[in-house]
Amino acid sequence: MKSLIISFLLVICFSFQSTSPITPDCKCKDILLKGKVRIVNAFEDFKVRIVPAFEDIRVDTNGLGQRGCGDWVFVTANEDFTIRFVDSFEDFKIRYVAAFHGLHF
Repeated sequence: MKSLIISFLLVICFSFQSTSPITPDCKCKDILLKGKVRIVNAFEDFKVRIVPAFEDIRVDTNGLGQRGCGDWVFVTANEDFTIRFVDSFEDFKIRYVAAFHGLHF
């Protein structure tokens, strides 16, 4: 009985554990997630969902594009990767953040 309870508790703990598709070096599918990004309607590198909380990556669109992970500049050509916004079945979730002198709020 004791082992059954412990097994049940472990299953519950692991079911709430979130696994991000983004690696610690800011990559998904071996593509670095910073730089120039083009929004497309088809043939995207990533499907992305915008969320207010519990994101996989925070995105800063301040226009610099190369400072750090999630520092994106939206372009219409010569992109580093492409995204398509979706409501479900995303590759990862993003949340937009505002930057002020390098501090994220």
